Amino acid sequence: MDAERLVDVIRGGIVESEHWGHIAVVNSEGELIYSSGDPNRVTFARSSMKPLQAIPIVETGAADFYKLSPADLSLACASHNGEDQHTNRVRTILKTLDLTTDSLKCGTHPPRWQEKYEELMKSGKEVSAEYNNCSGKHSGMLTTAKFMEESLEDYYKTDHPVQKRIIEVISDLCEIPVDEVEIGIDGCGVPVHGIPLKKLALGFAKLANPSALPDKRKTAIKRITSAMMAEPEMVGGTDRFCTDFMRIEEGRMFGKAGAEGVYCIGDIETGIGIALKIEDGNGRATSSVAVEVLKQLNLLDEKQSELLQDYHYPKLKNARQEVIGQLRPCFTLENVKHILSSKYS
Repeated sequence: MDAERLVDVIRGGIVESEHWGHIAVVNSEGELIYSSGDPNRVTFARSSMKPLQAIPIVETGAADFYKLSPADLSLACASHNGEDQHTNRVRTILKTLDLTTDSLKCGTHPPRWQEKYEELMKSGKEVSAEYNNCSGKHSGMLTTAKFMEESLEDYYKTDHPVQKRIIEVISDLCEIPVDEVEIGIDGCGVPVHGIPLKKLALGFAKLANPSALPDKRKTAIKRITSAMMAEPEMVGGTDRFCTDFMRIEEGRMFGKAGAEGVYCIGDIETGIGIALKIEDGNGRATSSVAVEVLKQLNLLDEKQSELLQDYHYPKLKNARQEVIGQLRPCFTLENVKHILSSKYS
């Protein structure tokens, strides 16, 4: 199936641009219940996979051994702004491991939080690896490797035990054989996993409702998702959709953005998972689509809808910070009566 038009970009009185894409809504039994576009579209989950990637930190015993707090576990799932609240915590975790920022293999990029970037530039300080939005994930991987007495220099490589544990978790929760997971390299250097969108949604459904899973896995999942919802500022930061969305949901839903227009949500109350992919990779459309999906599924009350209004209909601003347009979702979810057939079904 082809992509469907999901969001119109309005400037003045016309549609200036369009964002097309795909949506899959799945329950924890693996049934596709709503969709738009192609729910079988093989998609690199990018950072949306981080909650699954964090599970081995708990399951190996590393989280307990190093006494990681809920905020630490939330940070392991983060694509953070690089604010002090994030980088200070990364440094603390590394200090606990008797490591330094040189141990992080995520590379560097300027912090997303503009005030911090300007502060670094004015002070003449270099942008180091803890400012990478994935430094929390890498700190978590190092925590597991250190606890398991594995090599630390190559923890990010595909054949390292850290990454092998992760792909086994993905295979289990998303119900796809390891050899059918497409492997690429993410922006931070670790393997990135490509699976059908509905399988990604299934993974989030099982995060939302792990009741059928073994006790060890169930406990680890609840610890990770509870940490994200209790400490949402660690997952993103100031003025970030992930953080504001989870704060507004007050412990019912968790969400995680991924690069190239991916977003995933797990709803604990209904046990469903939602995964979406914007075909052109532009992340500006993801919050609009995500909130519209929740609205069409009647999962938002009036107060929540109001608080999420700016993410539902993001404003376009010019260089003078004047509002000159907005994004508007324009799709209707299809109620799927039967699971679509594919080689993954």
